[in-house]
This record gives sequence, C-alpha cells and structure tokens, in this order.
Amino acid sequence: MSVSGFLARLFGGRARVPLERRYERLQESVTGTMSHFYKARDHETGAIVGLKIIDPRKLEPIEGRYKGLGKPLEGEIGLKIVGPHVVKTLTWGTSTDGRPFIVQEFVDGTLLHALLSARKPLAPAKRLDLVRQAAVAVNTVHQAGFVHRDICPRNFILRPDGTLVLIDFGLTVPDQPVFLQPGNRIGTPNYMAPEVVRRRQADKRLDIFSFGVTAYEICTYELPWPRGTSGKAALAHDSEPADIRGFWPDMPRQLAEAIMACVAPDPARRPETLDAFLTRIKGVALEAGGGAS
Repeated sequence: MSVSGFLARLFGGRARVPLERRYERLQESVTGTMSHFYKARDHETGAIVGLKIIDPRKLEPIEGRYKGLGKPLEGEIGLKIVGPHVVKTLTWGTSTDGRPFIVQEFVDGTLLHALLSARKPLAPAKRLDLVRQAAVAVNTVHQAGFVHRDICPRNFILRPDGTLVLIDFGLTVPDQPVFLQPGNRIGTPNYMAPEVVRRRQADKRLDIFSFGVTAYEICTYELPWPRGTSGKAALAHDSEPADIRGFWPDMPRQLAEAIMACVAPDPARRPETLDAFLTRIKGVALEAGGGAS
C-alpha cells in the first residue's frame, strides 16, 4: 500500500489541517526516530502548545504490524490517558500535505535523562519523590488500558515546580495479548524487559521492569546491568541484577526491595501493578537534606 493509501486508511474522513497557517513554530525541541517536536503557538487560541509532526514513511511499518486489529493511533491513545503526571493531548490529525500530527500541552522543563546523565545532586527525599511520581505516571497509563513500551528517563520531563511528566505514546498499545505478542524488540535497550529482548509473549509487566530500571537509576545514577547502546547489551537482563544497596548502602529496606522486585528477570516475581509497588513503599520516608550517593 502506498503511503497516501495508508494515511487514508488511518485517518478516514478527518478534515486535513493546514499546519503552517494554524501553528507558528517557535522552537524545535526534540527530534525523534519517527517525528519532529516543536514548541508552537496556536493562531486560533493564542496558546503555546507542543506540536509533534510524524514522518508517515516511518509510521507505516510500525502501524502496519497491527493491520486489522483496530489499534488506536497515538493521538487517540493520548486523549484517553489523563493524569497530573502524563502529558495532556489536545488534538490530532493529518496536515494538508499528508503528515500525521499531534498537539499536546507544552511541557516546559528538563528531561529526566539529562538530569541523571549530569549526575545533578538529588536529596534522598527528592529521589524518593521522583520514583513515586514516575510510578503514578506509568500506573495512569495502565489504568487507562494501555502499555507504554518505552518507559525510560528520556520520556520524562521534570517541570520547574518539581512535577514529573511522562511523554510520548509513539509505541503505546492496548493492554491486550494480541498487541504484545513475540516479535521485534521495541523500546530503549538499557530499560528493555528480558521478555521483550528474547521475543517472548509480554504484558504490562514489561513497563514495570522498565520503570524499575528507571527508579534504580534515579536512586543511584547507575543501572542494574552494564550500560550499552544496542539490543545485545539488553541480553544481560535475563541475569540477576546488581543489588541496588551496593550503590546506596543506607537505602531504606522497603524501597530497595520494592525496586529490586520490579527489575526481576522473571515477570512473575515483579509486582503485578504499580499500585502494589506504591503501597509497598507507602511508609518510606527520607530526609530532605543530603546529596546523591
């Protein structure tokens, strides 16, 4: 099927939008593997928004895997995932020249990945707060009936007020076995669950694993396995992870054990939900002072 035919099938009778007339691009914020993201001004409302323009040639092979299954598009998914720690989707569609786009609230702040890579000093209480916020964000996705499939620090933004926000639903699918069958390795290698790496049947616990790796990094700036840049590095995720207390010896036992459970290679050993994780660490308290270990 041609790209134009593919788009017609996806977007049906939705009216096409003249993007250049409707949105003034103020700044290119992020360039992804399938899209460009801009800070923009909506000429109709005057609001500052986030404008994500997707390359249809790169979208086709991703969406083509789910032909005939009724998978909603990224914009439709975003409209259904609503919470204080998830980016708000405003609208979606296709431009007059055939480019799919999504309009979101513009989230001003710092990528969590940048903060961790720079090893910015974080008080223990702040680390705990970020872990809790990230858990709430991913739990919001799951409660809406979806699996994110790319939970990692690059997909969180920390606002100046301290609120952590989950972004990007480009790989998100409904939480149904048919959408999580063995196949291509999807996600970011250092955070990828072993069942994904080994192309096994998966479920939402793949997100719980990726969240666990992210939480581990928030707390220690380290990863449970040696860092790598390809799927080959992720093959190690079938082995037992390094104990988080090796990097933070004084970490509260409840928090350490809860995070280690999330990164268990066997999905059956992980918490079934992030509600269960949050309940498990409910009583943990840390002092506001002090930097990261």
